[in-house]
Amino acid sequence: MELDKKPLLGMSLTELKDVVKDLGLPSFTAPQIVKWLYVQHVKSIDDMTNLSKANRARLAESYCIGCANPIDAQYSKDGTIKYLFPVQGDKFVETVYIPDKDRATLCVSCQVGCKMNCLFCQTGKQGFEGSLSACNILNQIYSLPERDKLTNVVFMGQGEPMDNLDNVLKATNILTADYAYAWSPKRITVSSVGIKNKLKRFLDESECHVAISMHSPIPEQRALLMPAEKGMSIREVVELLRQYDFTHQRRLSFEYILFAGLNDTMTHAREIVRLLHGLECRINLIRFHQIPSVPLHETDEKKMESFRDYLTNKGIFTTIRASRGQDIFAACGLLSTAKKIADERR
Repeated sequence: MELDKKPLLGMSLTELKDVVKDLGLPSFTAPQIVKWLYVQHVKSIDDMTNLSKANRARLAESYCIGCANPIDAQYSKDGTIKYLFPVQGDKFVETVYIPDKDRATLCVSCQVGCKMNCLFCQTGKQGFEGSLSACNILNQIYSLPERDKLTNVVFMGQGEPMDNLDNVLKATNILTADYAYAWSPKRITVSSVGIKNKLKRFLDESECHVAISMHSPIPEQRALLMPAEKGMSIREVVELLRQYDFTHQRRLSFEYILFAGLNDTMTHAREIVRLLHGLECRINLIRFHQIPSVPLHETDEKKMESFRDYLTNKGIFTTIRASRGQDIFAACGLLSTAKKIADERR
């Protein structure tokens, strides 16, 4: 990206109309730019061939597309691909492309590192390096080699989406806007640990699916795993969610990593049933992937299946998420660019 110029990528139609007006370009130029950006995915303003050369030159004086190709890719034996994207401030984020039969999901990042510092997450160990702009969030889709194969996007990469809510909302609004990508909100899932006021605003302003990181139904234990519990408890999160309708197209899910001997007992399963009673939702059980210096261990497969079966029998639709990309450190909780950032700074 040209550092002295503003990126067009990430701008709404209203913002582009303002740009066109400020530059003294014809008003019909804004819809043309939108199409070039979000339909044609041009790499340069000069590629906008139905704008006159003079108008392209005027636009290019102060603006650039703002796209940037991934600078690295790692390929898993299961078909998963982990890309490394450059973002503002000479930093990087990891983005994971997960093909699966007739589906292709992209796990995007919204921050470099994360403030939440969950015990089981490598991203949290990186610390917080900054939030991504809407441009940097969308670029993970815009510049993805497999972009045209995507069926779903999940905001489950690096960072806490509610901690960068303005830019996450802006990106998802562009993905679902008729003038841009025109995706159904059903194609997008945004995750959160639960942040007071921010989660409510997301639920009010977006129609995208929501996934809540639970990992324990017991507040005291969850606080040990997830410091964010002290700011908004899982009970507060659930009470907030009860105010919204998830019986139609919008889906609510809870993410639950199972740790051997810690949160994988029938006591925990019963507490989950009690906590979620009457709430239309599903639970995704996730395998723990070991990270250095963390005294947590993976639950065995038989125990995971028993946990799933108990919840399912109690009326909560529960699945065990397939672990993808573990051999390239692309699986849940393993994303981190700390070493790459350190290497760049040497």
